[in-house]
Amino acid sequence: MKTLKFLPLLLLFLFTSCSSVKVNYDYDKNVDFNQFKTYAFQKSGIDKVEISDLDKKRILRAIDEQMAAKGFTKSENPDLLVNIFTKEREQVDVNQFNAGWGYGWGYGWNPYLWGGNTSVSSYVEGTLFIDLIDAKKKELIWQGQGVGVLTQNMDKKEELIKEFVTKILAQYPPVKK
Repeated sequence: MKTLKFLPLLLLFLFTSCSSVKVNYDYDKNVDFNQFKTYAFQKSGIDKVEISDLDKKRILRAIDEQMAAKGFTKSENPDLLVNIFTKEREQVDVNQFNAGWGYGWGYGWNPYLWGGNTSVSSYVEGTLFIDLIDAKKKELIWQGQGVGVLTQNMDKKEELIKEFVTKILAQYPPVKK
């Protein structure tokens, strides 16, 4: 009976630990975030982002959706400027199993494990940064960062971008401790 009480907690941990996007954020602790109600995109910064125009549109649409859900309105005279930038890098994983030599699960040489198995896999890891800038002071006040594996699958790309943006902006506004 006691194990049934812990089952929902275990399932929650399992689902949250399987998330494909890892998020971090940083902010200026001297800023009152309640004063900001409107936003606009910082065109000069977004134009410099080196991704396809289609992906830029997907990211900006997802940011619009999240900002509207938080009660912000888009404005020509904004309180906040939103900027994005991205990075990507190829990750290579090399795994070797049952090499048959040295220490490990047993001692010394084992003739039954001769040869072994080596596997190599690669993937592209992407990072999306979302910057929120005080429009009056022109100072960065909040930055969110999401890191995850990218896909070229057109059906999953929109969903992945929404996940990145949703998880990053879930951290805004920061809760002061």
